[in-house]
Amino acid sequence: MKKIGILGSSTVAQTLAAGFRKHGYEARISSRTPAQLADFTAASGIAAGTYSDVAAWGDTLVLAVKGHVAKAVLRQIGESRLEGKVILDATNPIAEAPPNHGVLEYFTGPNESLMEELQSAFPSARFVKVFNSVGAARMVNPVFAEGTPTMFICGNDASAKADVKLVLDQFGWDTFDAGIARAARAIEPLAMLWCIPGFMQNSWTHAFKVVWK
Repeated sequence: MKKIGILGSSTVAQTLAAGFRKHGYEARISSRTPAQLADFTAASGIAAGTYSDVAAWGDTLVLAVKGHVAKAVLRQIGESRLEGKVILDATNPIAEAPPNHGVLEYFTGPNESLMEELQSAFPSARFVKVFNSVGAARMVNPVFAEGTPTMFICGNDASAKADVKLVLDQFGWDTFDAGIARAARAIEPLAMLWCIPGFMQNSWTHAFKVVWK
């Protein structure tokens, strides 16, 4: 059984931790202050630890922290604990600013992405962008009358993406592999588009779907 280490303590982190456990994985969740996860651990049975401890323990990692602290969290862990591991990157480069007419502000430009920056900073890890373009409530086995929704992924390592596709199959998603890490320049802004109905209409339960002719 693969051990899944969740880096983060947010709703997204807790949702994914519970989702992995539901599907038979062993999961742990993390925070700078693991004690703050005591209620979640008591309710879910999922143990909590520090970022470094959970990263060292996990076979596969999920990065589910705010985008502006992602690099700092990984630096705190240290590249030696990340070497060779698949990292499911659910982050978005959201700036510390309110949305403007429902549109989020990003701290990256159009010809760059947060995942490319992380992959460059930690070259021995195998990043796959995933779970950044839907809300936590629909991340695990979403049900839509219109059919199975689409999750967009990208990354430089083909075997890492194959592992992530297996997870997405279990979690009830069709996978759209957009290619290498450079494609995160297109995938990360999908969160901006996804959030517009939320901010403008208070609707947060949708997902993207690619329809092939």
